[in-house]
Amino acid sequence: MSVANLRPNMDHWQHRVDLAAAFRWTARLNMHEGVANHFSLATNDDGTQFLMNPNQMHFARIRASDLLHIDANDPSTMEGPNAPDPTAWGLHGGIHRHCRHARCVMHVHSIHATVLASLADSRLPPIDQNCATFYNRYVIDENYGGLAFEDEGARCAQLFTDPKKKVMIMGNHGVLVIGETVAETFNRLYYFERAAETYIRALQTGQPLRVLPDDIAEKTARELETYPDQDARHLAELKAILDEEGANYAT
Repeated sequence: MSVANLRPNMDHWQHRVDLAAAFRWTARLNMHEGVANHFSLATNDDGTQFLMNPNQMHFARIRASDLLHIDANDPSTMEGPNAPDPTAWGLHGGIHRHCRHARCVMHVHSIHATVLASLADSRLPPIDQNCATFYNRYVIDENYGGLAFEDEGARCAQLFTDPKKKVMIMGNHGVLVIGETVAETFNRLYYFERAAETYIRALQTGQPLRVLPDDIAEKTARELETYPDQDARHLAELKAILDEEGANYAT
């Protein structure tokens, strides 16, 4: 039986399975933050209803059936016994409420992206192919204002005005990535962390950087944006590995 048919009584089942797999693999890559950080995925046209991980549940344990279904426009959400984490409600609710093209939102404090976010100059120069992926395709938040409660979430959402820019380097905080699907967004998160690692390690050598010319960096970014099916195949392979291992993410 396919994973899509394991729990037909639950809405948005395949979305739940994909999101659960992304949580599991993020934990395996040590890009999690204990029982903090959150992923969300919109389920309605305007993006105000979304799936999100439960409050204080480790990424390595999350199953498809554990995911909360939240309405960003329902102020009573935080009053129930199964209320989400307040900062998840603030940050993800704010983005889904104000940024319709952010269908999927992934926020982590992964090590190398957070190191980049901690530098006075948090730009990511195009020193290799992975770094060039993000050439002119990120925004830097220079105004960290504390934990991401509702005001902070609304402020961050306003930074995604350019639909081409789908990564927010959150100064003094971490990284937030948006996309249309779980596969697209996770793929972007994965490669941003890889790019940040390459850059940080290159800085550690103390040697001059070999930075790509602007036209080649832009050409590379465009080519990678249209590279066929890589994101979907990436996630499919990760789910296949989890399935072979007997993981219970799709339950």
